Amino acid sequence: MLCLGLSGGLSKDYENSSDLPSTFMHDGAAVLVRDGRVIAAVEEERLNRIKHSNKLPTRSIQYCLASAGVHLSDIDRIAYYATEAYCNAVLERVRLSHPSTPIPDARLLLCGLLGQEFGAEIDPSRVSFVSHHMSHAVSSFFMSGFERSLVLSIDGGGDFLSRLLAIGSSTEIEPLVTFPENDSLGLLYLETIRYLGYGAFDEYKIMGLAPYGNPASYREIFEQFYELLDDGGYRVHLDRVGPTLLSNIQIRQKGMPFTQQHKDVSASLQEALERIVFHVLRHYTKVTGIERLCLAGGVAHNCTLNGKLLYSGMFDDIFVQPAAHDAGCALGAALMASHDLGHPAPRERLQNVYWGPDLESEGSVEEELFAWGQHLEIERSDDVTGKAADWIADGAVIAWVQGRSEFGPRALGNRSILADPRPASNKDRINMMVKKREGYRPFAPSVLEEDAVEFFDLPGTLRKFPFMNFVVSVREPKRSSLGAITHVDGTARLQTVSRETNPAYWELINAFGKRTGVPILLNTSFNNNAEPVVDSVRDAVTTFLTTDLDALVIGPFLVKKRISTMEEWNKLAVSLPPYASLHQARAYSTLDRQETVCEIRTGASSLQAVRISPGLFEQLIRIEGEALVGDILDGIAPVSGSRETFLNELRQIWEQRCICLSPVRGRKSQVSVPAEASVTSGLSA
Repeated sequence: MLCLGLSGGLSKDYENSSDLPSTFMHDGAAVLVRDGRVIAAVEEERLNRIKHSNKLPTRSIQYCLASAGVHLSDIDRIAYYATEAYCNAVLERVRLSHPSTPIPDARLLLCGLLGQEFGAEIDPSRVSFVSHHMSHAVSSFFMSGFERSLVLSIDGGGDFLSRLLAIGSSTEIEPLVTFPENDSLGLLYLETIRYLGYGAFDEYKIMGLAPYGNPASYREIFEQFYELLDDGGYRVHLDRVGPTLLSNIQIRQKGMPFTQQHKDVSASLQEALERIVFHVLRHYTKVTGIERLCLAGGVAHNCTLNGKLLYSGMFDDIFVQPAAHDAGCALGAALMASHDLGHPAPRERLQNVYWGPDLESEGSVEEELFAWGQHLEIERSDDVTGKAADWIADGAVIAWVQGRSEFGPRALGNRSILADPRPASNKDRINMMVKKREGYRPFAPSVLEEDAVEFFDLPGTLRKFPFMNFVVSVREPKRSSLGAITHVDGTARLQTVSRETNPAYWELINAFGKRTGVPILLNTSFNNNAEPVVDSVRDAVTTFLTTDLDALVIGPFLVKKRISTMEEWNKLAVSLPPYASLHQARAYSTLDRQETVCEIRTGASSLQAVRISPGLFEQLIRIEGEALVGDILDGIAPVSGSRETFLNELRQIWEQRCICLSPVRGRKSQVSVPAEASVTSGLSA
């Protein structure tokens, strides 16, 4: 019995979906389950390279089907991660604002899109729409191995709700209470961080900033934003957040430095979240007597909250579904469909989420690497583990790409950037030179499972933390020697690594431990700040060449960078990625005068735009398919001195993923006659 779970939007890739509300349109994913067991899963962003992709997860579906060697017509049930009534209510709002546009109901729309994308007629009876929060709940409880537990789904919103608390028992989940969307803790978090220079999907950044602040500074102010009610209830007053903060703090604009005030607000927000969740769970543990907890939903990615729940002693064990955000609803939807068809998930604890695309054959990896041979030094080795351990012990920061990619937002040792966890300087180095992110942001440690208790103060008898879901205390004597992974408050977001679930990664950490006496590596996701985590060999090479990483280990290959000549750069092909478009717009200059600017947009909004020089704009807009870098530079800068300037501009916008550079691979370059640019009439800042 094959069941396919889906999350994401109801429009095709690269279509402008501005007419469709984004309420249930982000974190697209597909998960394929056979008889209750996951056989393939991937987030769409890993494949289409658009963060938090809000499109129909077409590529993810294709991958899942190919993994099982089946067609969409072979799938017994397709499950979508929101109720049909909710989807239709959202679509009705679209009809009201666009009365001349024919929009079918959700079932026909989804069946039609799938039929167009996969060339097959989809029987509407094979499609089911499932509760958003029940999808979250199922994704956690069915993977927990628990016979009985409390189950909490908590996020910004879905199906007009923000929370579901239920009891999981055997193969059933019985709801206890739900909360409306206007009492959303996710929205409380989001509304607050807007005044700290952040927006949607940035919530985790504030979690990392909070330990630098004092929650007492704004505790009384935040107590105005919520009420704790009897019987474990609460009420949130979102309308009070903006006016109160505007009159009490200096608003931070994006890119501005953080003041102590901003850090204190972050700490107060985190404390408020923890206080509300603890209030709810204390009541229901007392009422039910249940001592295990399952968590899912976007708020369940708050690892600090999770860690404090674990240390509280309120629960004997807590399971957090590692793809707790909306992509994880695809998992829950697939498991719900399988359950309904008589094939529930086996009552086993989830051990790993290496469900994504594999590196495939050694030959295919070699072919991709050697296509970049003018820019890379490549060596095949039978001991990549030993060599990588030597590099890291000698101070290198490397990328490590092996096997199947991870499902969810965490790099768990197959698509990772790795470094020595001891020098505190490694944190600053990676934040600045590789990730291009805020310097306060911490990195996670990966430790051998059997050695974790020596370095970390683990609660109770719990020893397995495979998914980076919990912040735990670093043992006091070890903190000074683990400067790169110990946060300012003495904690770390822990991953324990088992020899059984990831032998290659375990061997690497073990080899590093033998060289240094510390069986731990600093582990962060292999990407820069402009892209999702890498998935393919091509992604890995692109990110390696556009960061300051020292080396790349991919499959059995050891890779370093070559110093490339201008001639070698000239031979690369330039193209626009499908999600990018060229525009000219009127904008205000620094002298407060209007001028025409040229930009590449990587989304529907001018907010997602990078300005480029007029000369480069004129050349890029002529491209049909792809063109050689050398031809582009010939058109802009026939004088050799200025060619270097424009090559650097090309490399900078490549780093921002506004263009693609790639080996030509035998294809001819094409440059058309000048085409008219897309010109916008609005003013941009």
